[in-house]
Amino acid sequence: AKVLRRFAVLAEDMRVLPGRAGLAASTMTGMAAAGVLVPYAPRLALFLAAASLVAHGVMALMLIATLARMPAEARVISPAMHLAFVAFILGALPLAQLGQTTAATLILWATLPIASVIWLVSLLQILRSVPPAPLRPFMAIHLAPAALFALVAQALDMQMLAQGFAALGAVIFFALLSSARWLTAAGFSPLWGAFTFPLAAFASALIALGGSWELPGLVLLVLALAIVPPIAWNVLKLWPGNRLATKTNAAEA
Repeated sequence: AKVLRRFAVLAEDMRVLPGRAGLAASTMTGMAAAGVLVPYAPRLALFLAAASLVAHGVMALMLIATLARMPAEARVISPAMHLAFVAFILGALPLAQLGQTTAATLILWATLPIASVIWLVSLLQILRSVPPAPLRPFMAIHLAPAALFALVAQALDMQMLAQGFAALGAVIFFALLSSARWLTAAGFSPLWGAFTFPLAAFASALIALGGSWELPGLVLLVLALAIVPPIAWNVLKLWPGNRLATKTNAAEA
């Protein structure tokens, strides 16, 4: 609705970190929906996956153009960049399930080095300085690429790669779990949404791998079912009265 009222609002939302994350998540939802549709409407799923990937690519190019015009401190790599530049991997999952293995494999190998750079730079950053408390929930996003790489590799029958990403995800998950008090030091905010989809994706990846991974995956699924709805409800409660927009510095159309 905002875009229909004033298209320039896209670039304005991209100038703030929550806006960048939200815009990236908006196109990711199409990829996720395509995955749900695979067994029921495969042609529609393929169309939706392709359309969402194109839309996400346009969004990523707009973000690059926006960041290029901003001061250097605004271009610092953050975990939210996974959503803009690595999230194409989510679209690879329905493609792999629909037999489009070449496209899915290309997306996997194209996004892997980008995720690796973001992981490495973020690790170096946190060793040098402590991120401000309100932005710490974004650290949980680091779990999402590992989970999605494991899911896509599993769908492409790359078992060793899938196991490796599951192990990496386990390391990231336990690092986040041990830092839970530090991550939530600023109290509840809409940025707690960053705790939801990485946990759900990691639970899905472990269940998909099966074997010794399945039971931990089911435990994480129960955990996700316990924490995701309350976070979603508390975010939605901020919507009336424009409180959500104020807290996330959202642009107005």
